[in-house]
Amino acid sequence: MPKTTLTPAEPTAAAVVFTDETLHKAAELAADAYQPGWTGPSGEESSGELVARHLEATIALLGKEGWIRAYDYGKDWSTGADLADDDSMTVEAMLKSLLRLVRDETGDPRRTLSTALRHVGDGGGHGDSDTAFIASKVLDLVVRAHTRSDSASATPWSERLARTHADITALLTAGARFARTYGPGATGALGQAT
Repeated sequence: MPKTTLTPAEPTAAAVVFTDETLHKAAELAADAYQPGWTGPSGEESSGELVARHLEATIALLGKEGWIRAYDYGKDWSTGADLADDDSMTVEAMLKSLLRLVRDETGDPRRTLSTALRHVGDGGGHGDSDTAFIASKVLDLVVRAHTRSDSASATPWSERLARTHADITALLTAGARFARTYGPGATGALGQAT
């Protein structure tokens, strides 16, 4: 049987560009939305600046830890974990074995877009659960405006096969610009407080 080799994919173009026109369209979508876009699960409003900082901290986290399009859950989990269950093992030996397993299984520090947004919120230094929730909604608006699709959202968009780390950084940067320009407490495109 002949050996099949896979050729690398064509080099991807530069990162997706999100224009000011896209951000303006996202602002129109936000204005027409049924639910308020800047209120998180706590019921309190977050400023555009706080959401922008959350998005920029997400860029930094992905720059440091790396981005992954989607996690590979294709591992053969049917074989089970390689843990000894010998009754004669000491508690210390069992804990060491368990810690080795966890380290081996979670060794990849890269994060998807959604996990990176959540981790910045969980960290507390640059955001919280409200800003994570609102940041996700902001990114959804930007993707809807970019794709011109009412049903588009950022997480599936970020998981497309052709997506790159540069695309994700461009989306997060556009989201931060949108939050600063159109979010509560921001000065909008017309120079008026929004």
